[in-house]
Amino acid sequence: MYFWNQCRIIKIFKQKFFVLMRIVTSIFPIFLIVLILSSCSGKQYQPLFEQKTVNTDTVSQKSYNDLSSYRIKSQDMLQIRNLQNIKYVVDEAPSSNSGGGGGSAGAGQTYQVDEEGTVALPVIGHVAVVGLTRTQASKLIEDLYRKNLLKDPIIELKITNLRVTLLGEIKGQGNFPLVRDKTTLIEMIGQAGGLTEKANISNVKIIRGDQKNPQVTYVDLRDIQSINDPRAVLQNGDIVYIAQNKRAIRNDNLQNASSIVQPMLLLLSTALLVLSLSRR
Repeated sequence: MYFWNQCRIIKIFKQKFFVLMRIVTSIFPIFLIVLILSSCSGKQYQPLFEQKTVNTDTVSQKSYNDLSSYRIKSQDMLQIRNLQNIKYVVDEAPSSNSGGGGGSAGAGQTYQVDEEGTVALPVIGHVAVVGLTRTQASKLIEDLYRKNLLKDPIIELKITNLRVTLLGEIKGQGNFPLVRDKTTLIEMIGQAGGLTEKANISNVKIIRGDQKNPQVTYVDLRDIQSINDPRAVLQNGDIVYIAQNKRAIRNDNLQNASSIVQPMLLLLSTALLVLSLSRR
């Protein structure tokens, strides 16, 4: 009698377990499909530069530095040429370089600022440029050449080692040179090939400042006012990071979940097959 009751309990348990497994295996794939469809039913794009309500905060009243206010430092690379007569600043032979660096006569010669804060130029010798802006250094060199050699020199000076780093959901990640005085975030993103479909355009981060005191600025590219946002004028050393949007994160999570669930479903299907064979 006891043995018969035990067998009956085991039989009932197998039946209930078999029914439960059938319910799980039939419902779960439907649930997974619904999740995938719901994730794909949302917006497949994010509109840029929409007209938003103007936020009357103090952002427009603040002053933000751009490349024109950058002060030359030791080890900076200066590209210098005289637009009136280039041979007085750049030797005709590209291999000849006074003061270090390289370049061609057409593009101007590149000179490195030494540890003492000076740059060595033909004829006029060492010129102290550390602490000066690009415009101030250009005018100083013009005045020295006018005094010592040239009648009306026109000196063009560029700082060629200034960089911005672009990371995240952007088609061309890497370091990009800052050439113009006021290069905006939009211009740099365009130069890098644009954003990917996964980009979170509402929360673009610009990280600037030194390592001890980094400052993070958030820019919303959905707002057309971001085009004129002074915070989006890039500075030397800026790191621009574009994270994934919520839809992309959700899709990645679903893919990860499906990769875990599929082996479980296979295991359950195998268990059901074994139970169904044992009932025969």
